[in-house]
Amino acid sequence: MSPPRDEQDYESKRQQIIDGALHVFASKGFEKATNKDIANAARIGSPGLIYHYFKDKADLFRQVLEERAPALQFVSRGEEMMDLPPREVLTRFGMTFVETLDNLVAVAMFKVILGEAIRRPVVAETFNKIGPGRAFGFLMRYISHQMEVGTLRRMDPGAAVRCFVGPLLAYVLTREVFVQPDARSLAPETMVTSAVEVFLRGMEA
Repeated sequence: MSPPRDEQDYESKRQQIIDGALHVFASKGFEKATNKDIANAARIGSPGLIYHYFKDKADLFRQVLEERAPALQFVSRGEEMMDLPPREVLTRFGMTFVETLDNLVAVAMFKVILGEAIRRPVVAETFNKIGPGRAFGFLMRYISHQMEVGTLRRMDPGAAVRCFVGPLLAYVLTREVFVQPDARSLAPETMVTSAVEVFLRGMEA
């Protein structure tokens, strides 16, 4: 049974605002984006209407990241994956991480927010709580659990997470920021498979 018409309309409008906010955050960053900018981009008329769907700009920013960044959707289901094999979980995480590269507007937003976060600690704190901090926390819990059950050999979990995520970040940066000629021809699937393989060769018990 499909949801009632009112619920459909509500969700449709909400997604419209999220898409508009994504474009505004991508061009102006978090701090300079205004409700008026977002309302214009979303074509909803009144900026005040945004508060019918989101508590404030930080809440809207969180929803943009959660619904347009596949990796955050993945980690939101983290607890159900704690006992799955490392190769499966790390491959799935890696693929959702690089899937963001397919959304050019999302990539543009991450570039702008990253630069803004470096200059403004409050933006860095907001961004970290919503995105990187949650992803890092999930991987820490997962890898620690796998060490406890003997699937992965013991070492500092934080160091292990950084050893896995580091190559993926380097891949994204050399494709989108510090562009290297070979990065564009290196398929995401190849990069993720290689990162998982190298990591597990050093970590499997």
